[in-house]
Amino acid sequence: MLGVGRLPRSVLSSSSAASDWYEGQVNDKCIKCKLMDCVEVCPVDCFYEGKNMLVIKPEECIDCGVCEPECPVDAIVADTESGSEKWLELNTKYSEIWPNITIKKDPPKDNEKYKNEENKYDKYFSENL
Repeated sequence: MLGVGRLPRSVLSSSSAASDWYEGQVNDKCIKCKLMDCVEVCPVDCFYEGKNMLVIKPEECIDCGVCEPECPVDAIVADTESGSEKWLELNTKYSEIWPNITIKKDPPKDNEKYKNEENKYDKYFSENL
């Protein structure tokens, strides 16, 4: 099922993979940082908030890409990046469970110490159920 306003990759790019759909998704770089600059600029409010990270609801995202450059830790990536299947699955699952967030909040007080840490999903992810 296609989301509202979804654009085919052929509209966004002239790549040979134009038959697939483009999607933005949040990866584990957001965990424990949760800076929320993306929430502030999203025109369709497709971000959802967990205890220690945000996710994008693929069916609501219009693929405008405005959030990607706003993230200071580069936690928002396209589905064309290597390893993106894991993040698409995570974003899809938790955007159905976690509450929608439409207003930027303060990040965790200790977010600076986690900005450059690797493998945060395995170390810190919380389902927040």
